[in-house]
Amino acid sequence: MTEDKKRNPLAKLGDALKPSHVIEHFKHSSNDHSEPNGDAHSQPTSNDSDSRLEEKRSKEDRQQAEKDEIEHHRAKLDEKAATEDSPEMREKYGDLDIPGEIIPLGEVVKMGEGKEVTFRARIHVQRAVSSQLDFIVFRQRGIMIQGVLNDDCSEHMIKWVERLPNETIVQVTGTLRQPPKSLKASLDTPLEIHVEAIHLVEKSHEVPFNLSGANTPPQGIRLGNRILDLRHPSNQAIMRVRARVLKVFRDVLEGKEFMEIQTPKLQPAATESGAEVFKVAYFGRQAFLAQSPQLAKQMAISADFGRVYEVRHRCSHTSCLWSRNSTDNQIGPVFRAENSNTHRHLTEYTGLDLEMTIQQDYHEVMNTIDDVLKSVFAALKSMDQQISRIREEWPSDDFLLLDKTPVIPFTEAVQMLRDDGRDTEEEDLSTPDEIRLGRLMREKYKSDYYIIDKFPLSARPFYTVSEDGKTSNSFDVFVRGQEVCTGGQRINDPKKLRESMRASGIDERTMKEYLTAFDWGVPPHGGGGLGLERIVTFFLDLPDVRLASLFHRDPQSLPEQGPSLPHPDADTLHIRDLEHPPPLENLIANYGDASNTSWLDDRFKIWQDESTGAAVGYVEQGKFCMITGDVLCDPTQKAGVTKRFLEYVDNSLKLKPVWMLVSEEQQDVLSQELNWRSFSCTVEQRAQSSEAAQADAKSNKEQKGVFKVKEVSPDEEFITACDKRINDWKETRSGKGKQVHLTEIAPWKDMEHRQYFIAESSSSSDKNTSDSQSTIHTMVVLARLSPEHGYQVKWALDFPDSPNGAIEATVQNALASIPDSPVTFGAGVSEDFIAKAHMGKTRAKMMSRTYKGIVKSFGLDKKAGFREKFGVKGEEVYICFPKGGLKANEWGEVVKFFEE
Repeated sequence: MTEDKKRNPLAKLGDALKPSHVIEHFKHSSNDHSEPNGDAHSQPTSNDSDSRLEEKRSKEDRQQAEKDEIEHHRAKLDEKAATEDSPEMREKYGDLDIPGEIIPLGEVVKMGEGKEVTFRARIHVQRAVSSQLDFIVFRQRGIMIQGVLNDDCSEHMIKWVERLPNETIVQVTGTLRQPPKSLKASLDTPLEIHVEAIHLVEKSHEVPFNLSGANTPPQGIRLGNRILDLRHPSNQAIMRVRARVLKVFRDVLEGKEFMEIQTPKLQPAATESGAEVFKVAYFGRQAFLAQSPQLAKQMAISADFGRVYEVRHRCSHTSCLWSRNSTDNQIGPVFRAENSNTHRHLTEYTGLDLEMTIQQDYHEVMNTIDDVLKSVFAALKSMDQQISRIREEWPSDDFLLLDKTPVIPFTEAVQMLRDDGRDTEEEDLSTPDEIRLGRLMREKYKSDYYIIDKFPLSARPFYTVSEDGKTSNSFDVFVRGQEVCTGGQRINDPKKLRESMRASGIDERTMKEYLTAFDWGVPPHGGGGLGLERIVTFFLDLPDVRLASLFHRDPQSLPEQGPSLPHPDADTLHIRDLEHPPPLENLIANYGDASNTSWLDDRFKIWQDESTGAAVGYVEQGKFCMITGDVLCDPTQKAGVTKRFLEYVDNSLKLKPVWMLVSEEQQDVLSQELNWRSFSCTVEQRAQSSEAAQADAKSNKEQKGVFKVKEVSPDEEFITACDKRINDWKETRSGKGKQVHLTEIAPWKDMEHRQYFIAESSSSSDKNTSDSQSTIHTMVVLARLSPEHGYQVKWALDFPDSPNGAIEATVQNALASIPDSPVTFGAGVSEDFIAKAHMGKTRAKMMSRTYKGIVKSFGLDKKAGFREKFGVKGEEVYICFPKGGLKANEWGEVVKFFEE
């Protein structure tokens, strides 16, 4: 064995992995099979992904040709119209040049016969009867009127109008006239507009479905194209009903001397339920989106605001901890990370909350909410036009409402259900129980609106008052048998509040500010929380609460989609100018992982695919082509690009390929389609930046005042200073034998995609002057990778004589600058040797045993301790080579590639 191999552990590993050594130790094993030397790689198969791409482009070309043909035909018709129509007729249609004065369609439908009007609206639907007759329904903000084009219009004018697609915006001038036959009820006037002129304002394109007719698509499709769906007259009416609820809610409470407040929606702890809140990155630490304004509302009462409210957006699940018993009156955003996919749950909805001091009894709160809701329902019942339009789409019975709201104790509600034959426990009401009770209340009291009082304390949150330890001072409000509000009295004694928190298993430390408000004295108070979408939904008897939300949010409403590429010009699926392929730096930012950033080193050569612009980096080393990292291209193109590159290696370079540090996807291409061998003894060490940034927070605090960490934008002076420190760092490493690494220290390449962080300290050169000298102790460089992989800690350099903890603090600050992003620290050794593809069990067993011994003996996992501080997790990366591609005496070439 040479002196180098004795000293270099990777060389020893390469020697131990020689097939000849494996066979010598296990020559009698039946599990091992010798194989003849073969070609460097097998013949490429047909490239399905490239074929699909070509087919897609061909289809796009055909569709474009069809569009061009249609446009050419229409241009011919326009030329013909220009010669056959008079100048006066041609001025009556076409593109709009001068807008002029227009009248809102809502006012037009109120006008009488004979009025000449000009308005702007969308084309809801057309019905062409002949070349001389065309009926159009115009729509604006849910208002509809029928128009007719007849003998007053030329054939060319009617043909031009017929070509306009539904949802196109037009400006119309005409006269209101009585039609020969009565019009359908869905129109907003019995008159029709005889069109005298119509001009194009804005054409619609590729509308996914029509809003007219009986063939409306399923709700899922409509909600998936919500902007279009909201144009429907019934949805316009629902949104007007929603707006009226908010107006009345505010007006009534303002009349009762409530003040509107806005509470913070970022909170420091998941005080309600850690599994049901949304986590967000907050300057290197975690915060949570508030589920409810409950705490802030009560704190406002402690601040002597007396009566407050807020309109808020939150989850419609009223059984959540705070919303069960909200006490401030407020409107604002609140969120709930609950995976509920029902007709009445959302992850974000608009809540109406109020909180008030109590003079005598908590029923003051109930009576206030009752006054608000009765005012709301009275206002909604007067919206005849909107409710009629909604019922055309979703039929419902009239809403029954009494002057005096029925209020029944919880025990009576349970007894009504038991008398009806239901097995209802005296704990809380299930959703089926609530719906059935609603029908019983309608039959008995002739009311769709009622209140259940005195709920069991076990069904209420920790802050609810109870006078007997069993029954709570709380209530629920129901509409058509479904809950829309929870309210009651809160505990205002800090001692009792803490006792209740401990009994509920709540950590007081997470609610310090909240409890301080009670220690400083809070008057008796209570409140309630209502769900706006639920009020609208249940009053109108809609089938789904999503219909009452402008843009609903539920667990399915934000579909998974790949992040957009930072460099569209380097999108290998859509590169047309292949004579000028995209820069390697942009390809790395679009598709790259940590290994790809090494391709910027001087020793790498870059091959770019003539068909896609995709890139592969390689190093020519003797008779080998050493490749690292995945192909830089769209995942669907990996197989085709890989095969074309290997053809280039075989035919042009005439070298033997070895492909290292690749993902499982790239390994699959090589092993499954090309029959290569593959194994893994390395991992890509990944973390999530927000979690990793907090990992060493204590160390950062301990070093406060010793050094300062900051992000820098490199200038010439800074680069010079850093280069000096890098040289100092290199000198400390000299004399320690050969170093193993993949990339050179070259931090100033591709600065567009890199961020720089340092820890430095200043020391005064003269106590009598303010002059000081800065010493750079550390430098951390982040390299931008693909959106999937986030960022790489490209270098974390701890320069000589740096303070203890400086490098950890610098990494921590770097990670805090990229909140909630994936990050990789680069490759490291794995605990186990993994034989992935086409390797016999005996060979794999021997290689695994040898690998573990070398890792333990020579300390190849030295980086693991530092990286583990940041919560890294290993993801296997693979070394691949063709069968017979490496002879026994050639394994050292792999080690040589990584040597300094």
